[in-house]
Amino acid sequence: MIDIRNDWTREEIAEIFALPFTELVFRAAETHRRHHPADEVQLCTLLSIKTGGCQEDCGYCSQSVHADSGVKATKLMDAQEVLQRAAQAKDAGSQRFCMGAAWRNPKDRDMPRIVEIVKGVREMGLETCMTLGMLTPKQAEMLAEAGLDYYNHNIDSSPEYYERVISTRSMDDRLDTLGNVRAAGINVCSGGIVGMGETREDRVGFIHTLATLERHPESVPVNALVPVKGTALGDMLADTPLARIDDIEFIRTVATARICMPMSMVRLSAGRESMSEATQALCFLAGANSIFTGDKLLTAPNAGDDEDAVLLARLGMKAMEGEEPMRAACEREPAE
Repeated sequence: MIDIRNDWTREEIAEIFALPFTELVFRAAETHRRHHPADEVQLCTLLSIKTGGCQEDCGYCSQSVHADSGVKATKLMDAQEVLQRAAQAKDAGSQRFCMGAAWRNPKDRDMPRIVEIVKGVREMGLETCMTLGMLTPKQAEMLAEAGLDYYNHNIDSSPEYYERVISTRSMDDRLDTLGNVRAAGINVCSGGIVGMGETREDRVGFIHTLATLERHPESVPVNALVPVKGTALGDMLADTPLARIDDIEFIRTVATARICMPMSMVRLSAGRESMSEATQALCFLAGANSIFTGDKLLTAPNAGDDEDAVLLARLGMKAMEGEEPMRAACEREPAE
């Protein structure tokens, strides 16, 4: 029996979050083993295909025009260059190739190149994921027809804390894009960032928002904030370091996400380069089964392929083998 629920209450999730740590991790590990191989980790590579110049004011982001981070804006990469990077990622063992563009939303003039890139990466046998900002229903349909497997659009935090981090886009805007993606038949990748100064109640609210969607996201990235000087949150946390999340609380977040969304791939994402091997091992035990590999995540540093290979070998774990991704199980309306 598959224990999928979409009717979680915040009170129930808060009770799970507050379990004794070893009991919480044990329950999460049990849930994980019912639905996923315990010794496999999906390797994903993330590439910034268009960096900087974003009009949003996300307080954590070095690519915002509102930040003084030194990140220079670039144009959308040439398709052939993206495909070369995808080939390198595949050679390094990645199963999924994720591509991000620093846009509030893509322009229609950009879509033909995006479609070309998606088709090219898929032809290599890699899963494809894109994050381009907000999407219209038409743009989502174009990506679906190109064969895009996953679309990433994080909700970032709880509905209550979200407004303290971003003012140029609402939580409803994000949920609308997730709805457009789901309606087009593309798998949803949506998670958030912890360690932004939020409370545990906000972390509960973040998981509750995703776990009560009509269908859980197929991928749930859990990011630990990487404070960047010149961003609103980076500068704030430099002055109040105690606001950052500790390792035990981060693992609790991963474990609770696993219990509430048992079939999802829970990805240990940004911030991993500063985590100890023991912390990462506990995250895997608590149900994380996907990581970003390589030495860079958009503009932030990452552990690197060699370090990841050593870590997985020490833990007796292996990279997940590639397979045709499960398509979103929703009926698409026939074209008029």
